[in-house]
Amino acid sequence: MRPAKATAAAVTAVTAALGTAAAAIAAGRFASDAALRAPAGRPLPTEPRLTVHATAAGQVSLTRALASLRPGTYGLSGNGTHAIVGPVLDSAPHEADTVVRRLEAVTHGTLEPGARVRLTPQVHIGDPRTALGLEHSDVVVPGELGGLPAWFVPATRDTWVITVHGLGTTREHPMVVMDFLNRLRIPVLDLAYRGDLGAPRSPDGLGHLGETEWRDLDAAIRHAVRNGAERVVLHGWSTGAAMCLHAAAHSALRDRISGLVLDSPVLNWEVTLKALAGARRTPGPLLPLAVRAAQGRTGLRGDRILASAGPDALQVPTLVVHGPDDAVAPWVYSLRMAERRPDLVTLHPVPDAPHGAMWNADPAAYEEVLRRFLTPLI
Repeated sequence: MRPAKATAAAVTAVTAALGTAAAAIAAGRFASDAALRAPAGRPLPTEPRLTVHATAAGQVSLTRALASLRPGTYGLSGNGTHAIVGPVLDSAPHEADTVVRRLEAVTHGTLEPGARVRLTPQVHIGDPRTALGLEHSDVVVPGELGGLPAWFVPATRDTWVITVHGLGTTREHPMVVMDFLNRLRIPVLDLAYRGDLGAPRSPDGLGHLGETEWRDLDAAIRHAVRNGAERVVLHGWSTGAAMCLHAAAHSALRDRISGLVLDSPVLNWEVTLKALAGARRTPGPLLPLAVRAAQGRTGLRGDRILASAGPDALQVPTLVVHGPDDAVAPWVYSLRMAERRPDLVTLHPVPDAPHGAMWNADPAAYEEVLRRFLTPLI
């Protein structure tokens, strides 16, 4: 049974078996797991499953859908398989129900006809050396829960970029900008944080959508300063962007933060949780219960991230790269942040891009916007 159908069936079964208030509580907890226990590195349920219809030299044929027609470069993730796909090949022969995209590489496993896959913004797998040919060091950042694994890609500047992945990805995701940053001679510290593979587990075993995880980013800032960084730019995706905002507002070393890059920032965790639970076929009436269950289980409060992103808290230049089509973290909250602080916030919209995939939709444009933003900060 598919995960989405299994979730809906399980919710229905729980409700029928327990009844009344107990059933509502149990169902709310179950639904909240869609966000609080989202496995790192597994594509978000908001992305549809596609079928591989055929492969040929440098080409892959996929189910025709809005997702498979998106412009840009993506990872293609399935059961034991990972590949890199480029733009749609309009000139390639195709059936009415398929789309042919350029197949850049199969990086893990085999891509067989009939395989079920999802597009993901996580293009690269491995480490900076194996994926990009970049020399790096494996470092351990001392965090409050234990050692946090990180990759450090050295360069000559004394301003470092600290990268933080978000929902549905791992620290492999920020490798999409690593080669670009290395060409600018900017050192990069790419962090794994609590709940990631190799990192300490959160005390309650749950994700907190950035509200506690930001303290691991704070530890990374301390590590960078101790090891030669004069200033840092924080670059986060999704909940990683929320972590950047919390750190900029609350870190004891916030005076060393010279800028923020926020890609698809999660600025309203309740909306994001409902979107993820809904994508797993949670019935609409249960979505408010999922929010209340998440609050009870984690202590999450919506006003904390709004305060960290508010006009009084924001003190450094901030680039927000976000898509109006984001179904997980609505664009409207980024728009409001930019309207409140036009002196500090630059908002760059990216059409036709899902959550966390702003680079993927148009890599060259993304890197040019990033170059213009970073140049005066380094």
